[in-house]
Amino acid sequence: MTAVRYPIAASAQAALSGPLGRAARASEAGAIAGAAVDFASELVGPAFATREAALDAFAGRLDDEREGRRASIDAEDRYLSLAELAAPKAKPAPAMRPVYAGGRRWPKPPAEAPQTVWRLVVRYWRIAAERPLLEPSPSPTARQRKLTEMDAKALRERLAEPLRSPKPQKALDIGLFEFIPPDAPHIIMPDE
Repeated sequence: MTAVRYPIAASAQAALSGPLGRAARASEAGAIAGAAVDFASELVGPAFATREAALDAFAGRLDDEREGRRASIDAEDRYLSLAELAAPKAKPAPAMRPVYAGGRRWPKPPAEAPQTVWRLVVRYWRIAAERPLLEPSPSPTARQRKLTEMDAKALRERLAEPLRSPKPQKALDIGLFEFIPPDAPHIIMPDE
């Protein structure tokens, strides 16, 4: 079976119109882009009222099983799909109030199903933007200020070191099932 070769681009629209290239794996995509890549899945294009209208708009790019229009695309080109979503409502629904009538607390939900629309989904390798390792907070403390001033290599070296306490841990004076009575602090008593 052939792997899907996803487009490499900075945005979903660019993945549709003019990608830098196509790759099946992140390592390939990173080598082509010359930068780090993230896998993304985004909605693009207009919303269509029916699936048939969406298939007509993107003919030749999606599998079509309709009679008389049958089309099957290659396995490596299957980075596009259609998604059925709830259509945005023109006005928000009024706030529901409990009714406490007829043994029911809430009113019955509306009988009609919500309207749906069809949108194109593009899966692609998105070129990752350069992100700082640590972003400074509005009022950084001294330690945060010191960490943000480090370069990336020094920060990675510091994070690779094991965590060590500044001073050795003190030995435990008493065991788990022992206690010191408040009126005689020189005695350790078993607690059972």
